[in-house]
Amino acid sequence: MSDAAEANESTGDDAKTERERIREQKRRELEARLGDGDALDEGAGTETGDGGAATPDEPIHVNGPDELQRTVDEHDVVLVDCYADWCGPCQMMEPTIEALAAESDAAIAKVDVDANQAVAQQLGARSIPTLVLFAGGEAVDRFVGAQDRATLESAVNEHAA
Repeated sequence: MSDAAEANESTGDDAKTERERIREQKRRELEARLGDGDALDEGAGTETGDGGAATPDEPIHVNGPDELQRTVDEHDVVLVDCYADWCGPCQMMEPTIEALAAESDAAIAKVDVDANQAVAQQLGARSIPTLVLFAGGEAVDRFVGAQDRATLESAVNEHAA
């Protein structure tokens, strides 16, 4: 294996390790905020409060128009991230997307535009990253290009009940 390949592989491992470290830190912070000493169930989401589907604490990978529609129908607020693995700004947004999935009241859906061109076209994603916010089953906001966490949190909170 070449030095460059090894460097790329270790960088990927480092990013994965960093992501796992951040998840664990956020998990501990959430448990501390609960204050009752109960640990969070692995993979547990946040209840919507109205008897709807629980909000997953990890992004939902959408593979097709039907899955997108089902996700939008099941959750009150959904932030859809149209991305590609090769896209630098998309990679830059990954920690923000992961954090929003873990901490916000919105379901986060990810659409790989290379693998799901029909969904990308349906969402009007002509450049990436494109993020579309759905509330009550309707697209209510759109962001094109890399966005800061505060902007996305504000948009989600505005539409979360």
